[in-house]
Amino acid sequence: MVLSELISTLRGLNRADKLYVMQVLISELAQQETDLIRPDQSYPVWSPCDAVEAADTMLKVLQAAKTQNHA
Repeated sequence: MVLSELISTLRGLNRADKLYVMQVLISELAQQETDLIRPDQSYPVWSPCDAVEAADTMLKVLQAAKTQNHA
C-alpha cells in the first residue's frame, strides 16, 4: 500500500481506532529501541575526562573568536 493511501485510510478511522493504531505503532517503535541495547554486553562511552588536547583546541578557538569580535 502506498503511503498516501495509508494516510487516507487512517484519516477515515474513528478516534478509538486511530488511538489503537497509534498504540500499536508506538509499542513496535519502543520494542525496536530496546532491541538496540542487549543485556550482558558492554558498550563504549566517550568521556571528556582527560581530553586535554580537545580542551586546548576549544580554548584556542574561543580565544580566536573573542579576538576577532573585538577587532
